[in-house]
Amino acid sequence: MTLEKLRSECLACTRCALHETRTNVVFGVGNENADIMFVGEGPGKNEDLQGIPFVGQAGQLLDTYLVAVGLKRSDVYIANIVKCRPPQNRDPLPAEQDCCIEWLETQLELISPKIVVCLGRIAAKRLIDENFKVTVDHGRIYDVGGLKIMGTFHPAALLRNPASKIPTFEDFKKLSEFVKETQ
Repeated sequence: MTLEKLRSECLACTRCALHETRTNVVFGVGNENADIMFVGEGPGKNEDLQGIPFVGQAGQLLDTYLVAVGLKRSDVYIANIVKCRPPQNRDPLPAEQDCCIEWLETQLELISPKIVVCLGRIAAKRLIDENFKVTVDHGRIYDVGGLKIMGTFHPAALLRNPASKIPTFEDFKKLSEFVKETQ
């Protein structure tokens, strides 16, 4: 399996009802050999229109954080738990996540990052622990089945709650240090 073949298969997915209202499947984008893979919950309006994850205001903020720690978007890989936009940007339902998780698991296998960063509670609850609380557990690096995973605040949440920008920046600095230490 290659990432391109996986992408091709994913673009034709009809496993859940989200395919009925999507404009585009938002498979993922970035460096296929990335040390860092970011995972959000699902595409929003701009992402659905363009077929690219994190391209709206939240994506611009993510890019700012990357640059602040000496990275750029082309250094990382970005994907989501679900590949189609939930209506009205609601949280993806557990059943929708279940239908889509195999795509993400295969992306993780193919890219084989040194660390996965969950952006927001939905991704962290799915990939780290169902009891994960972003306000308490952000910035910690977990070992989940041999995969290093960190959870942090979702960039969209930072736009609504700017007070969380400082702890998020600390998480990004820790992430950058982790990657440097593993090289």
